[in-house]
Amino acid sequence: MDEMKTIDRRTRKTKKAIRHAFAELLSQKDINDITIRDIADLADINRKTFYNYYSGIYQIVDEIENEIVSTYEKVLGEVDIKRDLKNPYRIFERLTSIINTDLDFYGYLLSMRENVSLVSKIVTMLKAKTKEALHPQIEIDETTADIVLDYAISGMIAVYQQWFNSDRRQSIEEISSTISILFFQGFSGILEREEKGNSIYTK
Repeated sequence: MDEMKTIDRRTRKTKKAIRHAFAELLSQKDINDITIRDIADLADINRKTFYNYYSGIYQIVDEIENEIVSTYEKVLGEVDIKRDLKNPYRIFERLTSIINTDLDFYGYLLSMRENVSLVSKIVTMLKAKTKEALHPQIEIDETTADIVLDYAISGMIAVYQQWFNSDRRQSIEEISSTISILFFQGFSGILEREEKGNSIYTK
């Protein structure tokens, strides 16, 4: 049993190093210019070790996409529109805690400048999952739902990208608080918060 735990721990550590290396390279160059050798060198492993875990670069991409969507889906499963309108930070508090578990990885991933197609694919998947989760709770026509979700999710990703590419003077919790109010209450919610002097998120 202890041996299995050691192997599992080693596997997680190696895969994390590979994914971190890949994400860091994504923040610097186009995905088509990244080689297995680039990843192996940055992860401090050899090519054989890489192939023990992945068949190629796009398997890493698929794994990252699936994990992000799966994690987001779990968070959405806890959303209650009527409840969260009163405390809009609730859903983003969970998202923030997930990002904080591996800030470097998500930082590299959201710092991508060249790989807009990858970001676009993730946004499309998140939009579909959001629509699926919220549909039973609200009555809204398909066209309006698409407009709202395009605006909200694309905006959310853009704000996190800007934060990771900035000097990060504000905490990610403050950023998430502002996004959550915009998401659920719009610009009027931001104005109301500022009038009350509550610039920091409240629980």
